[in-house]
Amino acid sequence: MESAGVLSAKTRDALTAAQLYYLQDLTMEAIAAELHTSRSSVSRLLSHARETGLVDIRVHSPFDMPRQLEGDIARLFGIVAHVVPVPDQAVDVDRLERVAVSAARILGTFFDSNMSMGIAWGSTMSAISRHLVPKPTHNSTIVQLNGAANPRTTGILYASEILERYGAAYGAAVQQFPVPAFFDDPETKAALWRERSIARVVAMQRTLDIAVFGLGSPFAGVPSQVYIGGYLDDDDFSSLSAAGVVGDVATVFYREDGSDDGVALNARSSGPGIAVLRGVARRVCVVSGVSKLQSLKGALAAGIVTDLIVDSGTARRLVDETLATRADDEGHGDDSPMWHSRNPG
Repeated sequence: MESAGVLSAKTRDALTAAQLYYLQDLTMEAIAAELHTSRSSVSRLLSHARETGLVDIRVHSPFDMPRQLEGDIARLFGIVAHVVPVPDQAVDVDRLERVAVSAARILGTFFDSNMSMGIAWGSTMSAISRHLVPKPTHNSTIVQLNGAANPRTTGILYASEILERYGAAYGAAVQQFPVPAFFDDPETKAALWRERSIARVVAMQRTLDIAVFGLGSPFAGVPSQVYIGGYLDDDDFSSLSAAGVVGDVATVFYREDGSDDGVALNARSSGPGIAVLRGVARRVCVVSGVSKLQSLKGALAAGIVTDLIVDSGTARRLVDETLATRADDEGHGDDSPMWHSRNPG
């Protein structure tokens, strides 16, 4: 392991190289001569500066389609949007990866010392965690938003691996939430919520500075963990279909109009609930793929999003469909999602 002195020297050299390259327009050869090193070493220093957040490169253009979409989403929904350019032909896995890289960099601008961040586990949050840019903070906490255990596994390894990456990136303490994702009986949940050890975590969830989450969807090209990981049985899928559910956030389900009343499974969910999420000052939703469009519409209608990080294709469909719906002044109709069991076996 490198010593703190070596790391500090590397950071200083990277900062110097970045200033000479980006602010003074020196060539790599000129920088190499000034630093008495090789051109390849300068290239590595510049890469280090970008990867550690010393340099933040942004491209601004009045003709940039993503920026136009961001403005449209802001006007339509009253939120801040960050649209990630992704080619239309990109497959869903690559689309998620590109959005995750951008989301990881953006999160560092939202989170700082003396703050608490709530994290919902899942495919999107896992992808983001692999690209987080280190940003040391102090007196900060990462809080798990919902339990991960199911009848087949405790879920501790899966959820804790995601949480630990966020904690390591920001030098933050990690608060796990070792409870089932869904309880068999709502009364069991109510009793456990009265236990002081659990009540403490629930109280932390209600005082978060920021919540970060992806959206679960039964239609997603990259499968949402809650629908394929053994968390739901056939009766659960039938119940959700009958209730007209289109997706979930932190294992709390909702309809496309944003409502969640009468969704029986929510009484057994360990997630914080729509009302609790609305109480968080900054609520960062990360979405990739048009297969999650219905779920995204529901989340926006529920008022649980203040900041949206989304790929350009999904953003364009969201804007186009919203404008068309408002122009026609029609309801969403009686279409309900075609739910089906995705449990293996």
